[in-house]
Amino acid sequence: MDLEFARKFAGEWQEDWNSHDMDRILGHYHEDVIFSSPMVERFSGDPSGTVHGKDELRTYWSAGLSRIPDLHFEVMDVRAGVDSLVIDYRNQIGGRVYEVLTFRDGLVIAGFGAYGTVLAG
Repeated sequence: MDLEFARKFAGEWQEDWNSHDMDRILGHYHEDVIFSSPMVERFSGDPSGTVHGKDELRTYWSAGLSRIPDLHFEVMDVRAGVDSLVIDYRNQIGGRVYEVLTFRDGLVIAGFGAYGTVLAG
């Protein structure tokens, strides 16, 4: 993966999240995606912090959007790896978050969110 692809993806990712359009958001994700975040437990009560598959991801993120109607992301920086990228962004309450996404066949197959002291609004 090159940095140009990573930057383009991060720009689209930001626009999609800020639109709150779940179909646009999920359009980048593989059906078999696995995603982990401390927010999973907060929104679903699942202590594993992990969702499996696009349907579970839709349920998790839809719950987040309904609980945080002013959700807004601003990409601060992007890094590219071999088959992964890292998006450093600021959320609606100013918290810095890192999203690490791994790709297969052009879609995100795995990812996780990493938070500092401020989780969400």
